Amino acid sequence: MIVPGIWNSGPEHWQTLWQDERAASGGRVLRIGPSSWSEPEPDDWTAAISRAVAASDEPPVLIAHSLGVLAVAEWLRGSGRPAVAGAFLVAPPDPDAPGFPEAARGFRAPTALADADRAGVPARMVVSDDDPYCTSDRAVGFAGAIGAEVIRVGALGHVNVASGIGSWDPGRALLDDFERTL
Repeated sequence: MIVPGIWNSGPEHWQTLWQDERAASGGRVLRIGPSSWSEPEPDDWTAAISRAVAASDEPPVLIAHSLGVLAVAEWLRGSGRPAVAGAFLVAPPDPDAPGFPEAARGFRAPTALADADRAGVPARMVVSDDDPYCTSDRAVGFAGAIGAEVIRVGALGHVNVASGIGSWDPGRALLDDFERTL
């Protein structure tokens, strides 16, 4: 299940390329559909995650990027959520950093989940060493707060189109590896 960032990852973004690749091979991939892509509202995004997960035939792996990571972290805090197989979280932004989009100021930094919230939700967080929207130390702290394993990928910026990674085949290998552990 694709959980994009603000403005919904465009046609050249790795999330969209992965989704298109899966669909071309006959696989089913859901993408959340909040009504607030450009002026994101946290409650709208968490509700969109709940709707998409509920529409899934089996517990999905949430594949989140950027603001989608914050939405997934908040969603994981919710009670009564449907089951997911895991969360693959890439390049979280820091809502307390000066470069965080003003339009998304309602989103919060991930905070510690209770052990009960973590149970049954394996998670990996992919961290870039030179992400302009979040320091690697802060991203590692976010991962610790939600109980995610950290995968550091070196200097890949915000792991997006501007990073020049195209379909990000090494990231796809990280996701495949993660899914084998579930």
